[in-house]
Amino acid sequence: MTKKLLIARRTAVAALAISLLTACGASNGGSQSSASALPTDIKTVKIGVSDGAEPYWQVYKKVVQEKAGVTVEFQNFSDYNQPNPALDQKQLDLNEFQHLQYLATYNVANNKNLQPIGATAIYPLPLYSKKYKSVEEIPQGEKIGVPNDPTNLSRSLIVLEQAGLIKVKGGANSTSTPADVDTANSKVTVVQMDAKMTAQNLDSLAGSIVNNNYATAAKLSQDLIIAKDDPAAESSKPYINAFVSRDEDKTNPTLLKIAELYHDPEVEAAIRKDLGEGGIFKTDSPEDLQKALSVIEENKKKKS
Repeated sequence: MTKKLLIARRTAVAALAISLLTACGASNGGSQSSASALPTDIKTVKIGVSDGAEPYWQVYKKVVQEKAGVTVEFQNFSDYNQPNPALDQKQLDLNEFQHLQYLATYNVANNKNLQPIGATAIYPLPLYSKKYKSVEEIPQGEKIGVPNDPTNLSRSLIVLEQAGLIKVKGGANSTSTPADVDTANSKVTVVQMDAKMTAQNLDSLAGSIVNNNYATAAKLSQDLIIAKDDPAAESSKPYINAFVSRDEDKTNPTLLKIAELYHDPEVEAAIRKDLGEGGIFKTDSPEDLQKALSVIEENKKKKS
């Protein structure tokens, strides 16, 4: 598996599993985890991840042992529907594989209250074009391909609005749909398609929003990227990846410390070495992440 594909797992593969979340949570009903919290001096922490074979996790494990006196055990998941139920059911103490939008979808669909306690990184979503060198060159009335799965579709609208190609009524956010697009005041028409087709149809379109895994498979050059979402923008907050805990453990000082150590210089250097330069490290506070999650969840409930 390529490094670029591993990066894409943060933005594409997890998002594509969202449609299965409701079915995944059905067996749990609406029950909540026991409110008994972990001890503050916990010495072994089990973390669920989706890329456990990557060497940077061993660097992280070493740094956590040295600086926090905590032994980290990893459980790797290839099925993205499993880490949240495993955390809720106390098979894990933390997980780190998802962004806030994915977490909000899980919580709302399953009546759960898992909480982010430490930001890791955000992976921008790119707009590719083979016909134009910049968004300014794209003529009025052209067509842009976007993936049709809910998370990537909403995020694509954010990318296109930030690029000045469309207008979204009320401003694009993580729950926006094509029905919210102000077509009369937009420069381009949005064409929905299966995510794997966005790269394949690029020759016949002015541009396409293409997830990193499909861009890698199609051998799309970075030179073809003419826009991507701004990781510093408020609208990008739902796509920040994070360490996640149960609600009763969100203030546990040991868990907060080991989540913070993801940004130890030695760990960040190892991540860059393994995953490349595609991600932007984020250090939003747990309180800020939790506030953002609450807003996303409320927006999702209003849309449902």
